[in-house]
Amino acid sequence: MLLIGDVGGTKTNLAIFSIEDGHPKLEMQSTFVSASYTGLEAIAQKFLADTGVQVQAAVVGVAGPVVHGQCKTTNLPWLITETGLGETLNLSKVKLLNDLESTANAVPYLQSHELEILNRSDLEIKPNGHKAVVAPGTGLGEAILFHHRDHYHVIPSEGGHASFAPTNALQIGLLSYMLRNFNHVSYERVCSGSMGIPNIYTYLKETRYSEMNPDVAKAVSEASDMSPVIVKAAMAGECQLCIATLNTFVSILGSEASNLAVKVVSSGGVYLGGGIPPKILPKLKDGTFMAAFVNKGRFAKMLSQMPVYVILNDKAALLGAAYYGLKLLAN
Repeated sequence: MLLIGDVGGTKTNLAIFSIEDGHPKLEMQSTFVSASYTGLEAIAQKFLADTGVQVQAAVVGVAGPVVHGQCKTTNLPWLITETGLGETLNLSKVKLLNDLESTANAVPYLQSHELEILNRSDLEIKPNGHKAVVAPGTGLGEAILFHHRDHYHVIPSEGGHASFAPTNALQIGLLSYMLRNFNHVSYERVCSGSMGIPNIYTYLKETRYSEMNPDVAKAVSEASDMSPVIVKAAMAGECQLCIATLNTFVSILGSEASNLAVKVVSSGGVYLGGGIPPKILPKLKDGTFMAAFVNKGRFAKMLSQMPVYVILNDKAALLGAAYYGLKLLAN
């Protein structure tokens, strides 16, 4: 049995996987509100006590850089270490992965029904082509899969914290506005759920870019989390300001996805993970995303020939960590 985790700024998912015919099989899963706990160890202890399952190894994806077996989480006040988790759970085999490293490990195993293509359906994945993963959720995660000796190998990345590069006048204004409050404006500041969508909305509201629905504005101001309210109103066409916010968000996401694509030359495909893309799938398919994605001058044609997918499997991060766990058990 494997203890598998996915630690995000908002929630922590823990699961038990067994091994069946050489593949991980999900047996049980629970979700915890991350901010309600002092650390991962407390959540893991409760989960294992509740399930009564004995595990032989643990693999956990965490939102933040993992260095020398430990991670100071980006959007939580936690320090997670492989040693500390192993001692708490009495396990000798414990591995921390960057959360997008976990998701990327699942990509080679995803089936067609777990993916939605955003550009032409006749595009073919090159079997040996590198792949890029970009995932907007609470934050903005990125990862790379490179192909070597008949296998995909994952490179974790903190590319979401690279400097935001605006591509039009509206985005230049957004950057100028953000620089009044931050010394550094990363892509995560403008392309995530916790910060990006609220920052775009606030900028467009203050500059009176679009008409505002008073009822929606009231709901946004009263919400503990603005993003779901904004996205819901935009998808329902209830508020022009929310629509403009989502359009800007999607354009920025398309531009940053293509930034990673040209750096990797991801002929094997670009994959959008995280919690937001499946919720805004009709918006991602209306052309706004792809127009920004291919807007790379002389490389527009190359980018138009790369398949771009939305990952529909909301357990991809757990699945990828579980596949990593199979290798951990084998060593």
